[in-house]
Amino acid sequence: MNWDQLLCSRRERPHSSNNSGEVRTEFRRDYHRIIGSASFRRLQDKAQVYPLERGDFVRTRLTHSLEVSSFAESLGDMIFRKLKKPGISTDMREDCCDILRCAGLIHDIGNPPFGHFGEFAIRRWFKDNLPRLTFNNKPVSELLNEQMKADLLNFEGNAQALRIIARLHCLTDMSTGMNLTYALLNTIIKYPVSSVGIDKHSGDIRTKKMGYFYSEQDLFNEVTHSTGAEQSRYPLTFILEAADDIAYLTADIEDAVTKGYLNIHALVSELSSPSDHFDEKEAETITAALNMLTESKKNTSELGMPDFERKAVQQWIVKLQNMLIYAAADSFCDNYAEIMNGTFKTDLLGASHARGLAKLLGKIAYDYAFRSKSIVRSEISEHTIMNSLLNNIVDMALNFDLERDSDFHRDLSEILSENYIAICRNKCKDASESEQCYYRILLATDCISGMTDSYAEKFYRMLNGLGD
Repeated sequence: MNWDQLLCSRRERPHSSNNSGEVRTEFRRDYHRIIGSASFRRLQDKAQVYPLERGDFVRTRLTHSLEVSSFAESLGDMIFRKLKKPGISTDMREDCCDILRCAGLIHDIGNPPFGHFGEFAIRRWFKDNLPRLTFNNKPVSELLNEQMKADLLNFEGNAQALRIIARLHCLTDMSTGMNLTYALLNTIIKYPVSSVGIDKHSGDIRTKKMGYFYSEQDLFNEVTHSTGAEQSRYPLTFILEAADDIAYLTADIEDAVTKGYLNIHALVSELSSPSDHFDEKEAETITAALNMLTESKKNTSELGMPDFERKAVQQWIVKLQNMLIYAAADSFCDNYAEIMNGTFKTDLLGASHARGLAKLLGKIAYDYAFRSKSIVRSEISEHTIMNSLLNNIVDMALNFDLERDSDFHRDLSEILSENYIAICRNKCKDASESEQCYYRILLATDCISGMTDSYAEKFYRMLNGLGD
């Protein structure tokens, strides 16, 4: 792979270039398209960790995405200043930073309501219900090909992100979405394999999950061929992923402390006596992080700051983020040759001296936040909401405009997204029966994925006659 081709500024729909006063690069034009979109605004009411959170401190998908955008841009700038490789110009470095800034904003745009639990709920629903579904009085499981079925059983917010920005953002037409540059689209495709190419045991991160649906197969092929990445992981994707990891690993700890699920004493204890065995360099990094925490605690205590222990953690988080950014930057530079020839098989932090620290932070967040009683109680409610939405909307999608269409289906279709229904109808024209069935089911997952947490809860209450 080479940067001249990787930084492909092509778009699926060529735009007119009659504006002689335009001074923005194509990648900076992407930024303005993103922040002005409704899909981006919806992230403000989608959970990062704490669904239906009524407070104003813990992170939403929007604040998380802003943090990832900032980290990705800074990390990219640091990396391309350190690399000093021939052929990497200042303009190329700036283009990479612009792409990473945009990619951070949209990397989670495909996540359904209720965080990662929403993805799990969709996958579980199709596993339980796919055998009973019918279309035109035929079993759906027999109509769909293996990739179509695998798309539903392995539903991914990553793949849905590509679908939303490239197909569902209906402004100029009903086929090219936001019409973003190919370099940006390739950056957010974290896993360059289809749902039938998933291999979680391959040892190669590129096959851990799927990166696109059957519906976007042609777009994936066009984008990756144009950038030259083909079936390899796009180099900037490693940087985006590291920024995402750094953002959520540190934010989950801070949010858990703010919510009262974790205190500084437990945090010190976890860092002092990790249950896993780490090599010498990894252990040194964990010790350095522990020393930074105790130093922050000492400083805030001596200053007499109110709630000094929480302030100590917040100060420590900033230093911790800096430590992880440097580790990820060094990892990219150290593994540059493998990244560029498509043979690098892990994530940047996983190949750095901060691997053990990252693993430990993830474990602490899981033990103290993700398995808290508050989260478990929320997941019970969310499971009920998601099941109800899927039961009703999938049934509507498979039957609307057909002889079996009922008044209920017609009413439901009239209050769901007009754009998504129009896109579905357009795709079903001249499509095979198998593809019509598939696109209709995607209409259901599109509608649900487009909902915010609050709207999903409100829609559930409406469906079940529970009032506002």
